[in-house]
Amino acid sequence: MTYKVVFVSKTGNTKKVAMSIYDGIQSSAKDIVDLEEGGNTGADADVYFVGFWVNRGSASLDVLEYLDELEGKKIALFATGGFRRDEAYEKKVEQQIMAWMPDDAEYLGSFFCQGKMGSSIRKKYEQMLENPETESVARQMIQNYDEALLHPDHSDLERAYQFAKEISDKIG
Repeated sequence: MTYKVVFVSKTGNTKKVAMSIYDGIQSSAKDIVDLEEGGNTGADADVYFVGFWVNRGSASLDVLEYLDELEGKKIALFATGGFRRDEAYEKKVEQQIMAWMPDDAEYLGSFFCQGKMGSSIRKKYEQMLENPETESVARQMIQNYDEALLHPDHSDLERAYQFAKEISDKIG
């Protein structure tokens, strides 16, 4: 089997996870490509780990269009986002992204982890503190933002490594 890790990373979080996934793949027939930097993004591998940062419950259009090209391939997803671990939310995102996969693709599973967000996001939340109607929600969002600053951490990266290892061990 040949493997390809393809990702898009806005703040570097997804790139860190992509590197751990690449390291976890138990094969020498593997490649890693940043979709935004180009390189060999062709559908020339058997198994694809496709990574993205979650924005409002989805991935960027370039990731979605890339997935659409992977006819007959085995695909695993991985993603980072400012969200806290929430299985229901992760499942919702997963379902939305899977809708872009070709019908003949074999879905292998997904990996999600929290990741730090840009400082402009915190400023937006701080502005929400000024409105009594959004103050409570803003405090929760600021707390989540501050927690996300620590991610992906060593534990997240180890889980990503194990995710890729388990898939590549199972497939061969």
